[in-house]
Amino acid sequence: MGKTYDHIPEDMIEWGASQKAFWVATAPLDGEGHVNVSPKGVEGTFHFVDKNRVWYEDLTGSGAETVSHLRENGRITILFQAFDGGPRILRLFGKGHVHEFGTPEYEQLLPPGKRQPGSRAVIVVDVHRVGTSCGWGVPFYQYVGPRDTLVNFGVKMEKDDGEPLKKYWNKTNVRSVDGLPSLQTAIATEAVPNAAIKEVKGGLPIHRTKTLSAQKGVATIPLLLAFAAGLLVAIVSVRFSAVAREMVV
Repeated sequence: MGKTYDHIPEDMIEWGASQKAFWVATAPLDGEGHVNVSPKGVEGTFHFVDKNRVWYEDLTGSGAETVSHLRENGRITILFQAFDGGPRILRLFGKGHVHEFGTPEYEQLLPPGKRQPGSRAVIVVDVHRVGTSCGWGVPFYQYVGPRDTLVNFGVKMEKDDGEPLKKYWNKTNVRSVDGLPSLQTAIATEAVPNAAIKEVKGGLPIHRTKTLSAQKGVATIPLLLAFAAGLLVAIVSVRFSAVAREMVV
């Protein structure tokens, strides 16, 4: 049974903080515009401030739809869902505010020692409605590990005083697919993108997914061999029993 609240319950805060991924949904005011849903999952980027405020660190991507939509109308929904344990879905409905890299608000929330490579903004959300539902239709998934590709991409782009990163922003993060303005201050500021993290190791790069698939295939070989051996034993046993019955007759 779904429930609604005007705040985030304490147990939902604890549960949400333990999740490995969340989704962000926004849309422009134009009814013909594109609704956007963005998956997020870098550990340590989402923060619960209190029962009615959350914020997350927005990392560089190939677009900046969320930033554009929030600039225009502020509407945002954040969703968490359980992939293991008991089924659960948590939705946070709120009004979002964008604080770009280079603004005082951004610097206050994310000094260089705390930000991720490629960090471009902070999204602060004032939550006015919370919804929970069962999540019985969500399948089970096993968490394997984080991917290091996005963070290491940010590390690479922050070299040379962040010039490659700002050029990338200027090329891909200036407007939404519907033409709404996106990043502004982050591109214009003289501040230099410079996170404390210089390399991430131990995560799962893109090619790792193929390795995992291969490992799963290898893991099934002993099981298939055991099944074949069992089938062979059964066939031999049946044949032996039939021969034995013929000899008795």
